[in-house]
Amino acid sequence: MGIAACEFSQYVIRPTLIYLGRHSAAAEALLLGAAASQSGLGAGLNDKHGHGLYRIAALRHQQLWDLHLARDPDLASKIRGLASQHAFLAAPHLELTVNLRYATAIAWMLIETDACELPAADDLLGMAQIWQRVFRPQGRPRDFIAAWQRYIGRISQVA
Repeated sequence: MGIAACEFSQYVIRPTLIYLGRHSAAAEALLLGAAASQSGLGAGLNDKHGHGLYRIAALRHQQLWDLHLARDPDLASKIRGLASQHAFLAAPHLELTVNLRYATAIAWMLIETDACELPAADDLLGMAQIWQRVFRPQGRPRDFIAAWQRYIGRISQVA
């Protein structure tokens, strides 16, 4: 059993994107679709593909910090502020599983560092193509769309 899509969007994704100063309907929808596609919105949290709702691999997490966030101390500090104070130091990748806002911020940064233009919030195929490029290169756009239909439903239910 996973998390309700509308609640995850309202209480985790939207506030995290607003906190980062990156909120848009398209960004919110893309992250929701990524979580649905990667983990069934929490039906499974860890496997060989990675950690948490977004299934982010430890190596990608580390590379994001080393290659991108380390170059922007203000943004790095903001994102680090979402992590648990002591747990992050002991097991930083575990934060991707247990801390929804931190995982969402990291997932967004993976999308942002890809430097892609976001499609409209109702463009499932456009979002699926970004998901495939950023999260699951071996995936197929139809996998994203099927996960969206199964776990989220209609676009209008998200807003």
